[in-house]
Amino acid sequence: DVLGSRGLGDVYKRQDYTGYEGMSEYMISNLLKSSNLEEEDYICYDTEEIHYGQVKYLGCSSADFLPEGWQLITLERLFQSFYGESLNKSIYRIGEVENRIRFLVEQTIRITGLEDFGKYMSRLLTIDAFFLNEDRHTHNMAVLMDEEGKYHYCPVFDNGAGLLSDTTMDYPMSGETEELMGRVISKTFCQDFDTQLDAVEKLYGQHIKFDFREKDVQQLLESENYYSREIKERILYIILEQRRKYSYLFS
Repeated sequence: DVLGSRGLGDVYKRQDYTGYEGMSEYMISNLLKSSNLEEEDYICYDTEEIHYGQVKYLGCSSADFLPEGWQLITLERLFQSFYGESLNKSIYRIGEVENRIRFLVEQTIRITGLEDFGKYMSRLLTIDAFFLNEDRHTHNMAVLMDEEGKYHYCPVFDNGAGLLSDTTMDYPMSGETEELMGRVISKTFCQDFDTQLDAVEKLYGQHIKFDFREKDVQQLLESENYYSREIKERILYIILEQRRKYSYLFS
């Protein structure tokens, strides 16, 4: 469970396992502050030095956002409970990417009554494409359910796999950043971020705008206290390249 188990007022901490996941969470969530999203639309993370006995790890932390008695239910679990089968497998039985997205959105609306889930999905896939988050599978999309069984939109969470953070296996720091960016594949509806993004925008429109500049990215990087200069320079390069590529997303 990427969000862990916690009570109201708790702080959730997550250590890095494959690279600089905590830095990725920190940068992406803080850059979402410079967008048209509301504060409750995403989880904000800070980087953290996590201590286990005498051992120190880097990672991130976030405040609890679930009201008491509420549950976070992944779309995979939701679909399994309602239909008795895997959402992921059901998606990939469908041929066209556009139809896969429509299927997920329409089934989620049918189960939850969240009529603007297409808009929600458009925002989510835009964030993933921009920040190269390769880990948006059906366990990393979710809804919230309150004590009365009513469903609510879940804030965007788990962006730790973005920004080439997996330096252990896939994106070593010794590699050329531009070349590594070309290797990243999406895993939600197909293996190409732009194909997903074009399809969801065609179906449900474009629903996120960013408003940050290079100096804002640099300021965020400079104010972070734990990660190396090498990592920060790589992240700056990625974000500025993506800003040029997706210039239409900026106000």
